[in-house]
Amino acid sequence: MQRFPAAGPIATMVKTRFAPSPTGFLHIGGARTALYSWLHARRHGGQFVLRIEDTDLERSTPEAVAAILDGMAWLGLDHDEGPYFQTQRFGRYREVIAQMLAAGTAYRCYCTKEELDALRAEQMAQKIKPRYDGRYRDYDGPPRPGVEPVIRFKNPLDGEVVIDDLVHGPITIRNDELDDLVIARADGTPTYNFCVVVDDMDMGITHVIRGDDHINNTPRQINILRALGATVPSYAHVAMILGDDGQKLSKRHGAVSVLAYRDEGFLPGAVLNYLVRLGWSHGDQEVFTREEMIRLFDIGDVNKAASAFNTSKLLWLNQQYLMSTPPEQIAWLLRPFLSALGIDPDSGPDPVEVVREMACRAQTLQELAAQSAFFWQDFEAYDEKSARQHLKPEAAQPLACLRERLAALPAWEPAALHETVQAVATELELKMGKVAQPLRVAVVGRAASPGIDVTLALTGREAVLRRLDRALAHLAAA
Repeated sequence: MQRFPAAGPIATMVKTRFAPSPTGFLHIGGARTALYSWLHARRHGGQFVLRIEDTDLERSTPEAVAAILDGMAWLGLDHDEGPYFQTQRFGRYREVIAQMLAAGTAYRCYCTKEELDALRAEQMAQKIKPRYDGRYRDYDGPPRPGVEPVIRFKNPLDGEVVIDDLVHGPITIRNDELDDLVIARADGTPTYNFCVVVDDMDMGITHVIRGDDHINNTPRQINILRALGATVPSYAHVAMILGDDGQKLSKRHGAVSVLAYRDEGFLPGAVLNYLVRLGWSHGDQEVFTREEMIRLFDIGDVNKAASAFNTSKLLWLNQQYLMSTPPEQIAWLLRPFLSALGIDPDSGPDPVEVVREMACRAQTLQELAAQSAFFWQDFEAYDEKSARQHLKPEAAQPLACLRERLAALPAWEPAALHETVQAVATELELKMGKVAQPLRVAVVGRAASPGIDVTLALTGREAVLRRLDRALAHLAAA
C-alpha cells in the first residue's frame, strides 16, 4: 500500500488536495477546484496533494489519468505530494475496516438486493424517504448462508453534524436523517465515501475544497472521521459553473476540457486567471498574475452562487495575455500552431517580430497563426469584400509602379519601403490610402494588417513581388 511523508503538525500547516476521478478529461469545473485548493495551500505556505480516485475500475482509464496529469502540468498547478492512486491502497482500506468491525463502529449487513428493493418500495408507498432501516445494526447471530455481506458504518442515531463551511457558513444535519452507509461492497471493494475519509486522514488534509455537489457526503464523512478518532478538516464547497444560458456547463457550451483550450491556443495563465474569477473577485481587478492570485485569494471570499462561463470574456482575457506576455515566449508557443498550417517558422520572418506586430490582432494562438500565415505562405484567395473595394481597375497603375520601384529597392527595410510607397502616391497625386490599401490587399489578401512598411518588410521582397504580379494579373483579367 502507499505510504505518505510526514505532514508535520496539522495545526500549523495547511494541506489541501485535489482528487479527480480518472473517468474522463480534466474539465473546467475540476480545474477551478484544483486551482482554489492550490491557491489556498500556496497562500498559507502549505502543501498541495494530487490524489487519483480510481476505484471505479470499469470507467477509470490510463488515458484519463494521463489527461489529468497533462492538464495539471499545462496549468502549472504543481503538487507537493502524489499522484497517489486509491487502487494502490486497498490493503490500507481493508485494515481500517477490520479495525472498525472490531471496535463496533461498523458491522456486516446480510440484506439481499431483493430485501432492500422491497424495503424501498414499501417506504415509497408510505411516502417515507427511502433509507436502510438498520435491521442488521445489532445483529450478533451467525453468518447468513448464501449471502455475502456488505460492511456498513454504524452512524450515530442522535445528535447532529455541523459543517462550518468556509463558503456557505454553518450547515447543520441531524444524524437521524442519515442511514448506515455501505463502506465496503459484498466483493470487498471499499466505497467512495470510505476511501476519501481514510485518505484524508492518512494524508493529514486540513482543508477540503470541492464542489457543492459533495455537501450531502460531508456529514457522513465527518462521522466516519470521528469514529476513527481523526481530526476533521475544514470544508469549503464551491458552487458549480453554469453555461451562459444558466444550464449546467456541458459540451454544448463549447470546450469544457482543459486540454481542449490548450489545443485551441489559449494561454494557461489566461485560463487560470479566468477560472479564479469564476466565483471570486478582488475589487474590480480583472487581470491577475500568478503571484497576485496567491497573495490575494481567500477561500472565504468565494461566492455562494453559481457562476456563468462566458467564452467571450475568456477570449478577451487571453488577448490581454497575448499582448502582455514577452513576444519571445509567445513566438515559441506559436510554433506548433504555425506548423499545423504547413508553415516552417524558420523559413521566413522572425516569429518574434511577427508576434510584436500581430499579437494585438488575435485572441488565441490558433487565430494568431491563421492571421499571420501570409508572412510565410501565399494566401489561397482574396477576401471578397477587400478585393471588391480596393482591387479596382484604377489600382493597376499604382501597383505596377510599386512593382517596379520595389524590385529595384536597394535596402528592404521599413523606412525605405515607407518612402517608396509615399513617393508613388505623391507622383501619381493620390492619397496614401489609394496606394497603400490596394498594395495591402495584393500582399496580404485582405484590407487589414500592421503598417504597410512593416508588412512589406516582414513578408520579404520575393513574396511581395510575386503577389504584386498576381494582383496585376487579377486586374488584367477583370
